[in-house]
Amino acid sequence: MAHLRIVPDNTSIPFMRMRKWTFPLAAFLSVMSVILFFAVGPNYGIDFLGGTVIEIQTKDDHPDLGGLRSNLNGLGLGDVQVQTIGAENSILIRIGQQTGGEEAQQAAIAKIRTALADQAEFRRTEIVGPRVSGELAYKGTMAMLVTFAAIAIYVWFRFEWQFAVGSIISAANVVVMTFGFYVVTQHEFNLTSLAAILTTIGYSLNDTVVVYDRIRETLRKYKKIPLGDLIDRAINDMLGRTVITTVTTLIALFSLYLFGGEVIQAFTLAMIFGVLAAIFSSVCVAAPILIYFGVRSDQMTKKEDVEAAGKA
Repeated sequence: MAHLRIVPDNTSIPFMRMRKWTFPLAAFLSVMSVILFFAVGPNYGIDFLGGTVIEIQTKDDHPDLGGLRSNLNGLGLGDVQVQTIGAENSILIRIGQQTGGEEAQQAAIAKIRTALADQAEFRRTEIVGPRVSGELAYKGTMAMLVTFAAIAIYVWFRFEWQFAVGSIISAANVVVMTFGFYVVTQHEFNLTSLAAILTTIGYSLNDTVVVYDRIRETLRKYKKIPLGDLIDRAINDMLGRTVITTVTTLIALFSLYLFGGEVIQAFTLAMIFGVLAAIFSSVCVAAPILIYFGVRSDQMTKKEDVEAAGKA
């Protein structure tokens, strides 16, 4: 029985010859993302700017979230988020920081209470101040730094130092471009967005490690082939697996985007962009870095000898 081949066995795409254009393109996108981040800035949500959190329980067991969201958006309070928590009629409402200080914030709460007085029971109201928001931003930044450190340590032990540096640069490129995506699209950037970026880092690392593993195997097997041709062979060998994994992931993410509701749309959209950026970065950034750092096949042989001696 013949097997379906997503990518033909004789595929030979010259990825490393294209690095003269793809590597500068990746650098350009990263630099532009940084410039836009500081010049324009992302559309920060309540988690980072502060605001008010209101928990309600509706009298209707199956409330219309879309209608409720439209009703609250019509009050002129700016950024308003509505999502269920636990039971379907337990709803969390978040409104952004109001201009005018504490009095304006209390007036906004009063407007919501008046608008929903006949529809729901108010359980709790909390005001998230700028100090709490600053702590969240600090912890989010620390989470990303710890993630990068863990990646570097893991890949350094798993491969060689050139691979560790390559994986960090590749993952950083994905993170920076995803930040740029948030700035360009002006989707709200909140803790959920941060979770999307951390998840994308994991996906990027997984793809980079798989590519690096095949490159290392190919380096051990073919010691006289030029490094660029060798990396091309390794990437082309992995192309079928990469296409299948990417398409499967994107199908799940597009399903979430289309049917998951408004609350997670920004998260899934960032994930879709992040997955595509991770594939681009692992091939067009992580792999060429090995050429620029001059990885040699004898490094693989020496490491194999050390590992064999340790097992003996």
